[in-house]
Amino acid sequence: MKKMLPWLITILLAITLIVVAAFLLMNKWFASDTGNAVNDAAQQVETKKLTADEIVAMTSEITDIKTNLADPNYIVSINFAFQLDTETAKEEFEKIKEIKIKPLIIKTLADEKPQDLNGAAGKDRLCSKLVNLINNVLPEGKLTQVEITNYILATI
Repeated sequence: MKKMLPWLITILLAITLIVVAAFLLMNKWFASDTGNAVNDAAQQVETKKLTADEIVAMTSEITDIKTNLADPNYIVSINFAFQLDTETAKEEFEKIKEIKIKPLIIKTLADEKPQDLNGAAGKDRLCSKLVNLINNVLPEGKLTQVEITNYILATI
C-alpha cells in the first residue's frame, strides 16, 4: 500500500488539473461566436432621447422588400424603418437607399435561413447586422437603429 500511495496521489492530482483546465477552456471552445461581434458593434452606436418630431424627421422607411431566403422554399416580405443620427444623414440615406441600401438588405436576407429569423432574438440579430453593414456604406452620419415594421415569412 505504501508503494501505491504516491501513484494514487499523482493520478488524482493529474485528473484534477485536467478537469480544471477543461473547465477554464470550455467557454473558449464552445462559445457561440455567430453574432457576438455583430451585437457588440451595434451596441457601440449611441442612442439619445429624442422627441417624436425629431424621430420622424430622422427616420426613413423602405417598404415591400420581397425576396427568397437561403432556403429556396421560403420567401419573406419585410418593411424596415431606419433611424439616423441627423437630418443630413437622413437626406444622404434617402439618396442612396434604392441603389445601395436595398440591394444590401436583399443580399443579407438571401443568407438567412427561416429558423434564423424566428423569434425576437432572430429579428434583433438581423437588425444589428444591418446597422453594421449600412453604416459602412453611408457617406455621412450614422445609422442608430433599424426596426422591422412588417414581416411575413411564407413557403412557396
